[in-house]
Amino acid sequence: MNTKKKILFLVTQSEFGGAQRFIYRLITNLDLSKYDILVAAGPEGNNVDGLLFNLKKDGFNNVSLKFIKRKINPIIDFLGLIEIFRLIKKEKPDTIFLCSTKAGILGSVAGRLAGAKKTIYRIGGWTFNDPWPKWKKRLYIWLEKNTAKFKDFIVNNAESDRQQAINLGIRPRREIITIYNGIDLENTKFLSKEQAQQGLKIRDAKFMVGTIANFYPPKGLEYLVEAANLLKDSEIKFVIIGEGQERRKLESIIEKYNLSNIFLLGAFSEAWKYLKAFDVFVLSSIKEGFPWTIIEAMAAGIPVVATRVGAVPEILSSSIPSEESGILIEPKEPNQIVEAIELLLKDKELVKLLVSRAEKSLAERFNLSEMVKKYENLFFID
Repeated sequence: MNTKKKILFLVTQSEFGGAQRFIYRLITNLDLSKYDILVAAGPEGNNVDGLLFNLKKDGFNNVSLKFIKRKINPIIDFLGLIEIFRLIKKEKPDTIFLCSTKAGILGSVAGRLAGAKKTIYRIGGWTFNDPWPKWKKRLYIWLEKNTAKFKDFIVNNAESDRQQAINLGIRPRREIITIYNGIDLENTKFLSKEQAQQGLKIRDAKFMVGTIANFYPPKGLEYLVEAANLLKDSEIKFVIIGEGQERRKLESIIEKYNLSNIFLLGAFSEAWKYLKAFDVFVLSSIKEGFPWTIIEAMAAGIPVVATRVGAVPEILSSSIPSEESGILIEPKEPNQIVEAIELLLKDKELVKLLVSRAEKSLAERFNLSEMVKKYENLFFID
């Protein structure tokens, strides 16, 4: 008799962002003697750097969904709903595990129609906090509230997001909980600083500020470019690893200021491996859930400057006041980015202190094995 739990993971797109990274780290650390895993994702980002390609390479079953796409389109979304419904009826999973907004909305409705046994929705930052028009924010709040009743558990990776959901009346059938992302410190192997800088092909960088992010509006990358402009007369170089729809906008700002100190390097496979190339890591987002890149930068021993959004204050805060493991700044404030960079450039003792605190915080609060254990407990709740 097969006693394995069959889990269908569903995510909107295959492009490696936070949701995809979460799925990959979770399922590659599960005890596969207990589970049958199937991962389904939309076609966007389905290439050699995408989630589905890498899962297939590692021997996991996966399905590319033709009609699950990020943008709202009533006809395409209806076809996507039918596509998910048919997949659930065919596979008959014990648990449907939904990641990202579109997958969460369509997947929960399809699951209800298909008679799904259990539905878990893991959301890495509510999309109604994105810089959308008011009507779009209200639409997403309405959709989240009205599809929550088709979900057994909603998992936030930030307590602030959980509290916001409760205040807005987003209530699943059973429970809404917080589970922080975790990192495997022993098996996270970075390139050395020299190897990383050679790989990035940035020459003569005496001090390098960098980030890793998809070029999407919530990432606030234009404010990092603005900071580079404020420091264009210094020897500091800025590097952005990533790709996306905002590239042309960022390039136009760089051209406007005639900047030669900032580089848009495009997407890198396993970009986190290059973190030691940076002297400071900056997260300039105006909206976040729980950004993996922060805990990866902390693990790499790089001081972090990050905006006060999503789970970021929870990650960098401490139980002891004024003992944060990074520098928190306000979003949309390039001047604050500059001030933090200049402070870290001058104060080497502060850098050592922040790195030491970050190392301790990771070991105590953001452990991968603990994260996996908490999700496994959900899988085995009847």
